[in-house]
Amino acid sequence: MSSVQAGETTPDPAETTDTPGVIRSLIPARIDRLPWSPFHTRLVLALGVAWILDGLEITLASVAGAALTRPDTLNLSPAASAATATVYLLGQVVGALVFGRMTDRLGRKNLFTLTLAVYLLGSGLTAATAGSGTGWVVFLYATKFIAGMGIGGEYAAINSAIDELIPARYRGRVDIGVNGTYWAGAILGTLLQLAIYDQLLHDNPGLAWRIGFVVGPVLGIVIILVRRNLPESPRWQIMNGRVAEAEASIARIEQEVTARGATLTPVDDDQALVITPTERTGYLTLLRVLFRRYPARSVYALTLMVTQSFLYNAIYFTYAIVLGVFFGVGDADIPLYGLAFAVGNLLGPLTLGWLFDTVGRKKMISGTYLVSGVLLLVSGCLFRAGVLTAETQTAAWVIVFFFASAGASAGYLTVSEIFPLEVRGQAIAVFFSIAQIVGALAPLFYGFLIDKADPNPGHLFLGYTVGAVLMIAGGLVAAVFGVAAEGKSLEDVALPLSAQRDGVAGQESAKVPGQVASPASEQGSPDRSAGGANVQPPPSGH
Repeated sequence: MSSVQAGETTPDPAETTDTPGVIRSLIPARIDRLPWSPFHTRLVLALGVAWILDGLEITLASVAGAALTRPDTLNLSPAASAATATVYLLGQVVGALVFGRMTDRLGRKNLFTLTLAVYLLGSGLTAATAGSGTGWVVFLYATKFIAGMGIGGEYAAINSAIDELIPARYRGRVDIGVNGTYWAGAILGTLLQLAIYDQLLHDNPGLAWRIGFVVGPVLGIVIILVRRNLPESPRWQIMNGRVAEAEASIARIEQEVTARGATLTPVDDDQALVITPTERTGYLTLLRVLFRRYPARSVYALTLMVTQSFLYNAIYFTYAIVLGVFFGVGDADIPLYGLAFAVGNLLGPLTLGWLFDTVGRKKMISGTYLVSGVLLLVSGCLFRAGVLTAETQTAAWVIVFFFASAGASAGYLTVSEIFPLEVRGQAIAVFFSIAQIVGALAPLFYGFLIDKADPNPGHLFLGYTVGAVLMIAGGLVAAVFGVAAEGKSLEDVALPLSAQRDGVAGQESAKVPGQVASPASEQGSPDRSAGGANVQPPPSGH
């Protein structure tokens, strides 16, 4: 076949068939054959900012939380101030579940615009809290809850959109890098604190804490304008029977790519999907998919998300206490140590991300979990022996989380690519929410092990051991149940409930002329009870 020249697209990409309601489409294959282009860069910048906002929000909110206890601000009790973080996290859980369902039903673009708007509204209104009475405290909590809902919804909508729009050979590094930019937000928040916030808090505390809640929305307003020009996921459109809209979206992307002089090779006809758009699917369908169709993958995803969440929340929300109680670091110097911690977390995904596409998912996910768990155990032994200083303890954390951060980001990647498109947003939402709930318990556990009056390194070593064992367990589960998704189309990793290949439902295989070969990895055939085509249920398990 001849190649497609600049400005041309593959003809006749999606069409109805002789069977009413059935569509035959090459759109997923057309997305995966695209070279990297300015469109993809713009997509990553516009959507990836969600995690920067989350990191920025958490960092500045933690700083502002101390200011809220001052008589010249809101005069909250320490417990009432700390509760704002809890309310924010609860908002994330609710937002993920609500908006995760909506992103599967209404589309990725509608939701990644809506969820950012919800965050902007909630965080902006937080800064309008004007007093310390009961009514204003309720207002403060309500606005933090709304802001958390927006960010929680972003996790489902953004991961879905990125995975469905990024070509398969780049999907791992892009998703891992984007999820890792949470720490870019933490770095930005720390720099703002050191450069501006601390001095402003001293001179004008009433203004300072409000700025802490306004910086994120100001950045978000710019980004929401950029997002308006992004297309809807053509994969979502075609699976929902929107043939003309899907063609318009993919044609627009291809035209932008070829306008830069790129040449697009034609897509083989045997890569087509035969699609019978399903009725609307909900969490009941998701439960059937998780427990009947992909039980091994469900265990795998849950393990990755819960273990990394426990470790991160345990260390990140107690490191300042550890530095102060065990190493005598003053409050004014804590941000510098936190800055080093954040830099290590950011460098891990950005440096190692490409290996998840080349070396492979199973090896890299299991490797990063195992290495970070072993290193945490070693550093815990050194801590208990009393041979670490504040600087070497921080250096140990940086090294541990260089690997752990890449693994944690891969957890989000895994959840977003190993389940069918129709329930992708809901799957992300459910596993994210469970991880958040478990992770919220970790700081309580570690805080219980730290006695300021009589600090005992042996007690905290127990906490480090638990965190290390959990990460090692996550690595072992990844080695056994991991899915080799690198370089594969999403439809080959998890066939949509509404689709089949070459007229044979459930065969997720490489194409061999004249036959369909069974894959070596886990298969997943749609079944009628899950809202898919009229085929027999597949064998469960991995």
